[in-house]
This record gives sequence, C-alpha cells and structure tokens, in this order.
Amino acid sequence: MPSRSTSLPIRSRLAVGVGRLVAASSKAVHLGSGSVIGGRAALVVNPQLLRDLTAGRDVVIVSATNGKTTTTRLIAAALAGDRAVVSNSMGANMTAGIVAALGGAAANATAVLEVDERWVAGVLRATSAGTVVLLNLSRDQLDRTQEVRKLAEAWRTCLTATPPTTVIANADDPLVVWAAQVAPHVIWVATGQDWRADAAGCPQCAGRISFTGATWRCTDCELARPEPAMSVEDSAIATDAGRVPLSMRLPGRVNIVNAAFALATARSLAVPDDIAVAGLQSVEEVAGRYRVTSLAGRPVRLLLAKNPAGWHEAIELLADPPAPVVVSINARIADGHDPSWLWDVDFERLRSRFVVATGERRHDLAVRLRYADVEHVTADTIDEALRVAMGRPAYIAGRPVDIAANYTAFQEYFERVGGSQ
Repeated sequence: MPSRSTSLPIRSRLAVGVGRLVAASSKAVHLGSGSVIGGRAALVVNPQLLRDLTAGRDVVIVSATNGKTTTTRLIAAALAGDRAVVSNSMGANMTAGIVAALGGAAANATAVLEVDERWVAGVLRATSAGTVVLLNLSRDQLDRTQEVRKLAEAWRTCLTATPPTTVIANADDPLVVWAAQVAPHVIWVATGQDWRADAAGCPQCAGRISFTGATWRCTDCELARPEPAMSVEDSAIATDAGRVPLSMRLPGRVNIVNAAFALATARSLAVPDDIAVAGLQSVEEVAGRYRVTSLAGRPVRLLLAKNPAGWHEAIELLADPPAPVVVSINARIADGHDPSWLWDVDFERLRSRFVVATGERRHDLAVRLRYADVEHVTADTIDEALRVAMGRPAYIAGRPVDIAANYTAFQEYFERVGGSQ
C-alpha cells in the first residue's frame, strides 16, 4: 500500500519531504528525535498539511488531562489486529507532532491521535475526525494552561461546531459530561473515578455537584451522570452484551479504565472483541511509563505523574509497603513553574513508606512530606536517591525501586535508560 505522501498535492508532498529532512538533521546532531521540529518545518511549507494528511482517513482523537498517551497506545493496539494504524502515541500531541507521525503512513491507515486538551478544537476542525475520546479534565500547569471549566467549554464548543460521528466519554466526570453531551452520539463509560476535587462546581450553572455513591448530579440544574453503556470492574469491562475479561500487562485499575475506552473505540469501528482484547493485553509499557529497567546499575520501575489527579492514581501503583520509593519533582516550563499543587496530593497515603525526595524541587516536596508525617530524606541526584533507597532495611534485594516522577524528571530518567520521545 503506498504511503499517503505519494498521493498528496505537490505542496503537501514538498512539506512532508522538508519535515523529514529537518527531523533527520536534528536527530543526526543529537537534538532529539526531530519529530516535532520536523513537523513545524513541514507546517511552514504548508499550514494546511494536517487536513491533507487526514483527508479520506478514519481519524480518532484522544484527549484528557491524564491518561491520553496510554489510552492512545491502547486504542492503536486494539485496532492493529484488524487494520493498518498510524499514531503519535509517543506523546507529541500538538499539530507539529501529529503531522510528523502521519507523514509516512499508509494511505489506508486509521489515524489514532493523542491531542493536547487545548488543541482539540483545531485538530478536530482540520481532520473532521469521526471519533473523539474524552477521558477526564483536571487542573494541570495552571501557570500556562486554561482553567478546567474553560477547557470544558472549548470542547463543548468544538463538538457543536464540528460534530464527530461518535464521542466516547467519561460518565463520571461532570466536566467531560457537560462538554460531550452536545454531540449527536455519545458512548458513556463509567470509570469509577473518585478524583472529584476539580468538579465540585457545576460547569453548566455554577451550582453544586452532589456525589452519591457511584452517581452524581447538580443540585441546581438538570446536569447529571448519564447512563453508561460500559463500566469498569477490577479485571473486566461490563457491557450491555456481557462482561469482557481482561488480563492487562499494564498495572493498576487505572489501566483497566484506559482499556475500557480503547475497547469502546474498537467496537465503534467494528473491530471484533477478541482482536481488540488481544491487542490490549499485548501492551507492556507506554512511552517508558511502567518500564522496568536499570538506572545507574540498579533495578527500577518508572512511573509518571504530572498533577494532583495523576498522583492520586500513581500512589495506587507504588509497590506494597514497606518498600522505599523515590519521588522526583521538577518545576520547569513543561511541568509548570508553580509546585504549590503538591499540597493537593494526598501524600499521607505514603505514611507506611520511606520516601527519598529528589529533583529540582525536592525541598518543596520534603516540606509537604513532613506535614504529611511521611518518613523521608532528600537526595541531590537520582543516583544518590537510589543508593539511599536500596540501603534501607525494608528494601528487598533485586526488586525494582519505584521512581515516581513528574514530566521533565521522568523524561531525564527515560532518556538515560535509552528511551526517546
């Protein structure tokens, strides 16, 4: 099957070629993979390149504050046994990264695109995607990102202006429900989400959201939890047609949730369950997340968490106590410069653990851990942090130490073990 670039208009073919050349040059001088800068160069040549690269394709857009990279990877895996797939599932989720991923794809490949929550409107407008998957919205990098209700409003507006054939959305997040309910066809997924700190106020009327057990509703208007078509259990996904058992290689209940969105997407695209489930169960790591590897000659497992909601899930995945754990926090542009969100994370759940705090904002983290009554020390480097953790009596020889890190810290460690984004 020829690549899409062979059937593109001349200007778009030129743009793809320029993008590949720039990307290769960047990689050759060790400035990264080159995909993003290559995409930017291609868009200078043809600003309409994304439209041309997706014309005639099935397109799936995946967006959220947390979980979009993993869910994108799972959707691509669920579809891959049934059709050709192209995806940007390594996380370059703005237009430049998306066009770089699409440039050499087969003309018939379904595009599964992770999209930054601020870029959904533009990507949906350019691609006229038939499927949009919306997982959650929570506070993240508020020094450079819009407040969550503004993001929900932007989603709602773009789904009204460019309605996709199908929206697959989280029934347990009031912000997502309000945004998605304007679409003509929504498949609601019950996730059992218990992070509610960002959805106490109604996005529709500014009233109060009342949570009761598994359901919720606004006390002042009609906004309420919709009836789900699919719900998440501990090791299965329940649907109208029965339970679908899953034996995931990715850890934790959060990844059963991500798999439920992927299964719903696969079904909406007529992929048989057995093919989709086989793909879901084949995924062991996602862009370095959950990777068990060796760092500084020591066994580690890498976990990424970027904001309070993400840390709420990450703490669930940490090894059973009393094993020590390393927590690494930076506050660069990609993390958000303001680390005050640390006070919204329930670090009290680590009281049975010994924590080594590292990263550029290790002292901010240490203050938070002190108030949480968590036994801890600080370490200037990750190498020192691992030495300290493995010197603890509770450490089991040969067992990986969990490193839970926010974005730029995670990237540093991932690159050291041979990963790339």
